[in-house]
This record gives sequence, C-alpha cells and structure tokens, in this order.
Amino acid sequence: MSNNGQPQNAAVWFEIPVRELKSGMDFYGNVLKNDLTIESNMGPNDIALFPVQKDGVGGHIYENAKAAGGPAPLVHLASPSPLEEALGRVKEAGGMVISEIIPLPDGAGRFAYCTDPDDNQFGLFTRD
Repeated sequence: MSNNGQPQNAAVWFEIPVRELKSGMDFYGNVLKNDLTIESNMGPNDIALFPVQKDGVGGHIYENAKAAGGPAPLVHLASPSPLEEALGRVKEAGGMVISEIIPLPDGAGRFAYCTDPDDNQFGLFTRD
C-alpha cells in the first residue's frame, strides 16, 4: 500500500481452473519449468501455487468441473481499505458481491468474490 491507503499495483492474485489438479500441475510445471506446490490451508479444497517472489503477483490452479470452455482465469484486484466499503461500492456501481469475506491464513489479507455488471467474476483483496 502507498501512504494514502491506495494500492500501488492493480492485480494481486490470479486463479486458473483446471479439470484435474495433478494434471494441471504437470502441465503448468512443464510449460513454465517450475514446480507448483500443493496448498491445503487456503480454503475448502487443495490448490496448487505457482512460485512467486516476495511482494510479487502470485496465483494458483484449482479443480473446477467447468474448466473445459468454462470460467476464465480470475484476477484479484487490490482494493483500498477497508474491504467492506469497497464491497459496498461494488453493489452501488451495479455489480454483485458473491461470497463472504474470506480471511487468509496468518493475517495475510482478506478477499471476496464479486461480479461486474457484465457478469465477469473478480476478487477484491486487502491486506488489512
């Protein structure tokens, strides 16, 4: 965050749906010549994390039955704090908040899933 509370970078996270986690890990690992690591503590299902440097933009793959021709990769956008106010602005601007606020382990931040007026999904994220 900058001194005035505004995020310095627009994107903070991405998600890519795959039909099967192990196959997805093999594919992206081979393509990028990097190993993805299984993470079991970031939600109800296992995900596979892409390598990321400290303060870099990271992401993961996750199993989703609709992956074949289904949802596009999901971008998490950095939001000014507090998250609750940003979610209110989503609604005021014609979008929808489609999840509860989800806290990340170890106080790493919080996020919620939303849709814009064109039904595109995105996440809003704050470190508070």
